[in-house]
Amino acid sequence: MNARLAVVTLWAEDVAQTAHFYRDVIGLQLLPQHGDRPHFDLGGALLVILKGRSVPPLDPVPARFPIAAFAVDDLDAAVDHLRAHQVDLPWGIEEDADSRWVMFHDPAGNLMELAYFK
Repeated sequence: MNARLAVVTLWAEDVAQTAHFYRDVIGLQLLPQHGDRPHFDLGGALLVILKGRSVPPLDPVPARFPIAAFAVDDLDAAVDHLRAHQVDLPWGIEEDADSRWVMFHDPAGNLMELAYFK
């Protein structure tokens, strides 16, 4: 079997605001509409936003881990772009020997990440 990622689903009470965030702030390509469920191209997979309440996991281990991470070519430029859109970056830029990343919450409260791999 050769399995690969096909769909990532996010829940949002305000689907339009969250779709705007992923299209205009994160820069994902919005695909032709599927009713009231926006679909975005993730380079071979889809990000779908559905109407509903985002619920954080109970007692997650580790306590701070994103739902999804998007790879970027220039983290500093991406951070400048997020800040220009007033996206709160509560932990700032973090790094280890292999990567740099920044985490933030989308308008629905989902913890997301942008990462640059060295």
